[in-house]
Amino acid sequence: MRWLLLALLSLGAGVAFAAPRVGVVTMQPGEIFWERFGHNALVVLDPGTGNATSYNFGFFDPAEPDFIARFVRGDMRYRLVALPFQQDMAIYRDEGRGVSLQWLDLEPDAARALADALAENARPENAHYRYDYFLDNCSTRVRDAIDRAVGGALRRQISGRSRGSTYRSEAMRLASPAPLMWLGFDLGLGPSADRPLSRWDEAFVPMRLADSMREIKLADGRPLVREEYEILPHRLAPEPVGSAMHWGWWALAGVVIGAGLLWLHGRKPRVLAALAMTGWSLAGVLAALMLFIWLGTAHRFGWANHNLLLFNPLCWLLLPGGWQLLRGRTPWAWFRWLLLVVAACPVVALFAYWLSVLPQRHLHWIVLLLPLHAALAWVWGRKPARDL
Repeated sequence: MRWLLLALLSLGAGVAFAAPRVGVVTMQPGEIFWERFGHNALVVLDPGTGNATSYNFGFFDPAEPDFIARFVRGDMRYRLVALPFQQDMAIYRDEGRGVSLQWLDLEPDAARALADALAENARPENAHYRYDYFLDNCSTRVRDAIDRAVGGALRRQISGRSRGSTYRSEAMRLASPAPLMWLGFDLGLGPSADRPLSRWDEAFVPMRLADSMREIKLADGRPLVREEYEILPHRLAPEPVGSAMHWGWWALAGVVIGAGLLWLHGRKPRVLAALAMTGWSLAGVLAALMLFIWLGTAHRFGWANHNLLLFNPLCWLLLPGGWQLLRGRTPWAWFRWLLLVVAACPVVALFAYWLSVLPQRHLHWIVLLLPLHAALAWVWGRKPARDL
């Protein structure tokens, strides 16, 4: 690919490099769900041969016999692959994803040590690692390799700085073009995903890492990034910028829907019972998934999810009473008490939100669902439900 070789060598024309040139390539988000966060890799240009090798930490094998089970348990195995740079870039060119290259101004010894470490890491017996979406992914591996090469300067300069983002806000921002993926992150992440991130932590997103590297200075004051330019144009939708969650609109929707439930009770009570059973069934399924993530997997950022107070596992126990209402019969007395408990849990969630120093950011779900639970408790929880 002549265009790619020219891009690699043009800025270095007429300059003799005794050591390898090392750069970071950053790929913009793609359209498949595992491409939404973008990607990056390290490229090493051999000064003797002119060959460029891409060291890409983002390879996984879905054909492995236990791949699905590992994915569900949160025990995924990724690996580092060394391949010709042109071959690696051809994939992103065909997908229409933009790619930028940042050449690093490393000392010769540091560049050689980094190139040797990458080559050793890419050997089959060393290539695999346990992948974590936020803590140990393709971008954090690139970040850590660079930090070692510059003696910790990268971490020192960005660890104390923050944009105020969180794992949740970054995940939802990048997943926003895919509504189901966005919803999955919002419902599935627990309180540990809401702590403010330093720019070091934020570098789990490749584009954030590229931003931070532009500001890094080496010990003698030189910029870490010597040269930067575009390898491939981005032909897809641009990276999402994110936006604040306006909980007021969610609260308004909750009040309107809750009022609609009260209206249905007076006019079409069996329809209300059918809708309630549908909602309780959905809540029960989501609660089961949240409990499984918490108690049965290593997805630590989904543990102790406060959304369990909103999508309550107790909703499963309301279904027999809902069936009685649907048939025009009066449920047992415990049904009323259970409705009141389920309705009280969003109130507990609201208190936990306001009293916590670092709360789980789910106020929009609280204000949406609290009026719904309250409306059903008002209808059927105050006294024995009358025959329909």
